[in-house]
Amino acid sequence: MRLTVNGELREVDNAATVAELLSAFKLDNKILVVELNREIIDRTRYEEARLNDGDQIEIVHFVGGG
Repeated sequence: MRLTVNGELREVDNAATVAELLSAFKLDNKILVVELNREIIDRTRYEEARLNDGDQIEIVHFVGGG
C-alpha cells in the first residue's frame, strides 16, 4: 500500500491500521499525534482507524528540552 507519511511517499506492506503503522515505524510507545487525511485520530481509535492506499498521514511526536 502506498501512503504519504509526513509528506513523503512510502510503500507500507504490513499496516492495516494506524496502530500497526506506528508499530512498524517503532513509534507505538511514543507520545504523539496522528492526523489521517486531515483528521486528528484520538489515541483510543488507533486500533480501529483503517488505512487505505493513497491515505495521507502526519505523525507529530513531542520532544522535551530546555
